[in-house]
Amino acid sequence: MELTRRKFQGVLNILSFNRHFYVLGGIAMALLIGSYWLFSWPAFLFWIVVAAFLYGLIMPLSVSAYVYDFSGYYRFDWLKQYNLQDGEDQLFLNINAGFDETSFILQHQFPKAKLRVFDFYNPEQHTEPAIVRARKVSMVYPGTQVIRTDALPLHDQTADVIFLLSAAHEIRKQEEKIRFLKECLRVCKPGGQVIMVEHLRDFPNFLAFSVGFTHFFSRKTWKKAYTAAGFTSINEIKFTPFMSVFNCKP
Repeated sequence: MELTRRKFQGVLNILSFNRHFYVLGGIAMALLIGSYWLFSWPAFLFWIVVAAFLYGLIMPLSVSAYVYDFSGYYRFDWLKQYNLQDGEDQLFLNINAGFDETSFILQHQFPKAKLRVFDFYNPEQHTEPAIVRARKVSMVYPGTQVIRTDALPLHDQTADVIFLLSAAHEIRKQEEKIRFLKECLRVCKPGGQVIMVEHLRDFPNFLAFSVGFTHFFSRKTWKKAYTAAGFTSINEIKFTPFMSVFNCKP
């Protein structure tokens, strides 16, 4: 059971899961330095390009350390504003894409509620190297059930809270997002809620991840998906400048 995170666990995860990016970046930097000595090109231009490379390599790790290691994200203090009830009659769902760092913590936070964990990872559809590597080191919560995004194995209106914590962006196609959210709506009680945490494809995340911010989706994209799925209440707050918490209700 992983309740206490190691120092810099978040940034080390990012570095490990995306090591192909950093290996390629290191090779490109070596070639850049070699070209400076082999060819005559202006020193100021060389240092501008070097600075850009270093920014692209270091900034994502710095922001990841801030968000995942120092912001208190995994302490879940930010959940208190939603006044979630911890009772034996409460059913919480935690749905992930094969990398689960939150289920044990949620169970500890809400020991009386029933927690069911679903994994929608599909190796044919979700093929990015980072998520493939993440699955190899992820702790599996007991009873985790592999599902399809268009078929949650629950009866209608049974779940009180559905958590989508830094996972839903792995559903890349908008049509699949809508089908998945329709399933979330179907199983959500009339007074229930979906709590989703995501980086967005916005300016702060562009500054943090440069072109890597395209791995995420815009606020507009998410709101369109929730609206198309039938949700009538969609509220967003910022948790750090780089992450948003969406609270969505039927």
